[in-house]
Amino acid sequence: MKTINASVEPQLTLAAPDAEYPIFVQAGLLGQIGSLFAEARQEHFSTRCALVTNPRVGQLYAPRVIESLRSAGFEPHLVEIPEGEPYKTLDTVSAVYERLIDAQLDRRSILFALGGGVIGDLSGFVAATFLRGVPFVQLPTTLLAMVDASIGGKVAVDHPRGKNLIGAFKQPVAVIADPSVLESLPEAEWRSGMAEVVKHAVIGNAELFQELEVGNWKLEIGNWLMRAIQVKVDIVSRDPFEQGERAKLNLGHTFGHALEKLSNYRVRHGDAVAIGTVCAARLAVRRGICSEGLASRLENLLSKLGLPTRVPRDMHGESILSAMGTDKKRINGSLRFILPRALGDVIVTDVCAREDILSAIEATKSSDR
Repeated sequence: MKTINASVEPQLTLAAPDAEYPIFVQAGLLGQIGSLFAEARQEHFSTRCALVTNPRVGQLYAPRVIESLRSAGFEPHLVEIPEGEPYKTLDTVSAVYERLIDAQLDRRSILFALGGGVIGDLSGFVAATFLRGVPFVQLPTTLLAMVDASIGGKVAVDHPRGKNLIGAFKQPVAVIADPSVLESLPEAEWRSGMAEVVKHAVIGNAELFQELEVGNWKLEIGNWLMRAIQVKVDIVSRDPFEQGERAKLNLGHTFGHALEKLSNYRVRHGDAVAIGTVCAARLAVRRGICSEGLASRLENLLSKLGLPTRVPRDMHGESILSAMGTDKKRINGSLRFILPRALGDVIVTDVCAREDILSAIEATKSSDR
């Protein structure tokens, strides 16, 4: 299905068995959303569409997106939801359904997700389930969403007993990232996104990791952003439904999701992933899978980027292990960990002794190694 203006070339294309879609990474694209879809509107999409965002992002960027859509003949309806992970729930999903019903959207109406990972996850879940599925487009406005959350079609909401426990696979029509919006990104959000960049480097690009160790990551975004995205695109293309290799993208997440849950999501996702990645490295060292030197390099880079690398003192190992009990990555009741062997080389394993996991957590809390 031809959905994008042919005169605009995507930087990347994700080709998976269930879908193929373009990924655009170019400054100024938020003001061109309407023109990108204008050619296909009459044949493939309804005039009515929705733009889902939160008040802060909406104030900054929604007017230019809405104006662009209107100029292309669309009738966009703005849907704002509260900001933050605590609102990534079925209650919020239900509230969005109400707004879409009121706006008389139909099965060919596009849902545009303007925001970070929470907006993309929740909007994608709504798109997967409203009227049994409507098209949606990812418009990521955070670094974390650009390099990770907006790509790959995994959409979900949280449950009181665990993160992302209720979800689906729903590939977007397109991912349209405008890096110019990162200029207004708060420092904490920059750091959170860099955790995923480092994660991708450890998983599949040793050269990128080495460049981040010595470079100025903020000034040189053009040198590494596309390569960080490419790691995920390549893996998702080979394993769109997480039947094998795609599990590698969860490096740091088994520990990280538990930390988020225990903090009632006061710990940012990227911060939790950074700490969780150090825990995974310490677990790999304990099991003889990677060297102490690699674990130290990983921790040092994360620290250089301003990310936390220590498990909070008030979170005990047993509590973290218990919080992992509802992790969706379990297989046959066993926790699944992604452990680094070398830069660009990680393994997936569900064979980790309880004492090794607890030891890795304590080693990450300790200041004297």
